[in-house]
Amino acid sequence: MNSVPVLMAFIIVLSHVQFLPAASSLDNNITTTTSALKPQELLKRAYSCTSRDLSIGQTIQSQHGIPVYAVQIVNTCLSKCGLSNIHFHCSAFASARLVNPIVFKRLSYDDCLVNNGQPLKSGQAIIFSYSNTFKYPISFKYATFC
Repeated sequence: MNSVPVLMAFIIVLSHVQFLPAASSLDNNITTTTSALKPQELLKRAYSCTSRDLSIGQTIQSQHGIPVYAVQIVNTCLSKCGLSNIHFHCSAFASARLVNPIVFKRLSYDDCLVNNGQPLKSGQAIIFSYSNTFKYPISFKYATFC
């Protein structure tokens, strides 16, 4: 295992942790204790993927004729395992130009599947374009996290 990504994840986690004293006194009579997370637990949390690790962006590419929109979906998780079975809210998604159904496919109303359900590895991006008179709101619905 390469130690550089592990060290980077550990530093990121440590920068977001507030350390409290092991015991603090409140009102002279009450004492509370806190337990610190072990480094292994911090690393496990840093390498756990969440819905926030799936980034989606849409931009307009062309406004001539029917507008063309570019969509980019990126897995930003640090974990080596990929997110799979990724579904997005997509209302009644339709396109005047063909969108490769392996890349992005509407299964039913408000349910679109990304990458044919296959894992999207860390850092991997899915990019496609669609054409419609308006931009569809596309947002994360659910996925399988490892």
